[in-house]
This record gives sequence, C-alpha cells and structure tokens, in this order.
Amino acid sequence: MAAPVPGRCSFFVQKKNRFCKMVVGKGKRFCGEHATMEGAGSRRIVCPLDPKHTVTEDKLQKHLKKCNSREKPKPVYFVENINAGSADGDDTLHQVSLSERSRSEMESLLDKLKTAVEGLQCDLEDRVLSHLVLHDELNNPKNGDSAHKHLKQQSSILGHLEELGLLGRGRCFVEFGAGRGKLSHWIHEALKTWDGPKTCDGPKTWDELRTCDGPKTCDELKTCDKPKTGDDLQLLLVERCSTRFKVDGKHQEDGVPFERLQVDIQHLDLSKVPLLRQRSLPLVGVGKHLCGAATDLALRCLLETPGLVDATEPPQKRLKPSEPAEPRPGDEPGTAPADCGPGPGSGSVLGLAVALCCHHRCEWRHYVGQQFFLQRGLGAAEFSAFCRMSSWATCGLRPTSQDHTLQDPTSQRGDDDEHEPAEETDANNRFVAAADRQQVGRLCKLLIDCGRRHYLKTKGFSSKLSRYVSTEVTLENVLLTAVPSSC
Repeated sequence: MAAPVPGRCSFFVQKKNRFCKMVVGKGKRFCGEHATMEGAGSRRIVCPLDPKHTVTEDKLQKHLKKCNSREKPKPVYFVENINAGSADGDDTLHQVSLSERSRSEMESLLDKLKTAVEGLQCDLEDRVLSHLVLHDELNNPKNGDSAHKHLKQQSSILGHLEELGLLGRGRCFVEFGAGRGKLSHWIHEALKTWDGPKTCDGPKTWDELRTCDGPKTCDELKTCDKPKTGDDLQLLLVERCSTRFKVDGKHQEDGVPFERLQVDIQHLDLSKVPLLRQRSLPLVGVGKHLCGAATDLALRCLLETPGLVDATEPPQKRLKPSEPAEPRPGDEPGTAPADCGPGPGSGSVLGLAVALCCHHRCEWRHYVGQQFFLQRGLGAAEFSAFCRMSSWATCGLRPTSQDHTLQDPTSQRGDDDEHEPAEETDANNRFVAAADRQQVGRLCKLLIDCGRRHYLKTKGFSSKLSRYVSTEVTLENVLLTAVPSSC
C-alpha cells in the first residue's frame, strides 16, 4: 500500500506492513490511537481500568466516568454466590496434579473409579436429531466448516427439545452461557409462527412448511390457534462477558422479549429478574457447551433459587405441544399456563437441555452430585482427580505446555469450535497405558454426569444422557436432558 486510504489514518503499521485503517476526524491525519504522531495536543496514556485502550491525559477523568470497563452498579438479580454451593465444599486443598501422584495412588484411583461405575444405570445412547428450521442453513454452501458444526449441534438440540415437548410457546427459554445467542435465535425462528407440529410431503423448506395447508398429525391440530404475539414467549440470555456480534439485537422489532443478563450464573437469582416477574411463564433451561462448573451452577440456578420454584403443589400432567393446557386457579385469561413442573408460581421449570463439556473444569464446591459421590465412598480428593483424568477422553495424547485446569473453572462461553481440555503428560503416562487413557477419561465423565442425573432425580426430574451429534462434529457430544418425573 503506497499511500493511506483517503479519510483513514496515515500511521504505517510495521507489523502488518500497511497503513492503519482507522477513520480520522475532520482535518486530522491520524486516528485517536496514533494522535501522538501529530506532535501536538495532550499525550495519550493507557486507561487504568482497561490497558487494552488509551485515552488523552487531559480527558482521563471524563473518560473514567463512561469507560465500558468501569465498575457498574449491581443489578437487582445479583445475589453473591447464591448458586455457588456450600463454602464447606471448597476443594482447593485436594487439587493435586496427577504428575505428583505415585503409582500406588494412581492404581488406587483407578480401582475406585471402576468400583464406582460398576452397575450404574447411566448408559449413553446415540440420538442425533435435527429440526427443520435449520434445514436451509445446513445446506447453505456459504457456511464454512466451523459454522456447519455449530448448526448441526443447534439443530440436534432443537430436535431434542421438540421430542420432549419443550419446544413451544407459552414459556421462557433461559440460555445459560449464551455467547452470541445463536441457540436462542434458532429457538425464536422455530417458534416464530408455531402452531404445533406438522407433517407434509410437499414443501421441503421451513418457509414453505410454515404456510403449508397440507396434512397435519391429528384432527385437533386443524383447529389449533396458538397465539403469535410476543406475550407468550420470552428468551432470556445469560452471559457474564460482554460479547460482540450478538444476534439477539436483530430481534428487537419482532415483538418477542429478548433480554440479555450480563452476570455470572453463580450470582444470578432468577426470581428477581424483572422480565420473569412481569409475566410468570414456565421456564426451559438450555445451553450449548456449558464449561465445567457452569453446568452445575445452571442446575442450581434453575432448581434451587429461593422463590423460583414452589414445591408445595404437585405438578400438572404434561401435555403434548398440540394439546391446550387446562388453566390453573389464578391464571390470567389468555395466558399460557405451565405444562408441568415442580410447582406453580413464577418460573416453574418444564425441563432442560444442556450440552456438556470440559469436565476437568468442575469444582467440588459447585458440583451438584456431591451426595452421589459420598454414597460411593468418594469425596473431594477423588472428585478432583477424576476431573483431571476426564480430559483424557478428548485430548488423546496431544502434548500441552500449560495446565489449564486451574484457570477460569466456571467459564460459560461456548462459541469456540472445541474447548480443549488440558492433559497432564508427564509422570502419570508411565502408570496408565495409552490405550486405556481414553476409556478412563470417558468413565470419569460418565461418573460425574451420573452424579448430575442423581441430583435431578432428587429434585423430581427424569433425566437422560445422549450423544446428540457425532464425534466428527465435536468430541464434547453429550447432551443432558430432563423433564419432571410425573411427565
């Protein structure tokens, strides 16, 4: 590039071998970041709140009041550590690297693992589903490999929601670890003109099917008139990080409430969220790759938040998506009552579908299956070791230069192609054969997930673990689904 583009910065970036492309102010040659090249004016300094950007020294105080990295007032739904679990369960003292363990310790751990998983009724089933709303995107040649993998996962999650009768209007979908919010986007697209399930041999695309007058699954559907307004559907996106390229901003004109909560799941009190208090719709929890402890935090957030679930009244019979629900006493006319759940009130839980990953980032304090482990003679020390060994299921024998198991254990983002677990590749390799490591890792994951299923059972839910996509799409391909046992 021989000269800067007109209207752009004139600073030459040596590393990129081109001129800076930032837009400059009227009459200026350099952008804000390179304004010091002008040789006049106040010098720029690093922002004390966020070193990733700079600010002119004479405007520092004004900038600190509006900087995006400033500490903001806590929202009303922020309750510190409400979903963190008991402080007595802190497992910091038990986090011992596998490389520091002797042969006898490793053999003892493997024996305990085999004993614990023996006789468990917790098998995984292969169940790869899809949903018609993503048909066109899955066949769009403009989508690359990465986008195609995410679309396959989203399609299968929607398929599981539909199979369980959870994909419908008259409820609020809470997406934990939402990231850009693509899963909520597709849920909204699937329910945009939803009037119950259809089957038709004619149209092949989703737009054609939505307007198709062809055969339907039952006579009742022919007179089905589900409400199409935004009053009977809510989408709540929970993400603790500020995210770029959010898709929920594109739906502000659709009349369906899309609300984003920038808060850690650990501190989220759903019963105090204004959107949920305005209209008491039943809840459906969803998540695509909730890293490690974030899954346990989400389960506690849904099923243990005080005031969210009132278990004094037995759940109603769960209806098919096409059946009109009988109103409960006190329901407002025209509202969609809860299909089923542990109880009435604001946000009774209809069910959940969460794609699991990164078991090596779980923590004993947050883990919901502590009672399950204790019943098998296991505790925080064994749990910590099994979490580390669970990475063997997906890492294979790839070396890593850094142990990430202690970094950010409750990461809630799920937009990366893979969450690569850390693998310890030193002394412990001598004790466990390479051919056995992957199987040991899978058993560790299964045991941890069985503890989550045991927790759901104690809360009155029937749960299931399924391989919702193939390993070619993602190695973390297990989906946890649950609905009330009475359903």
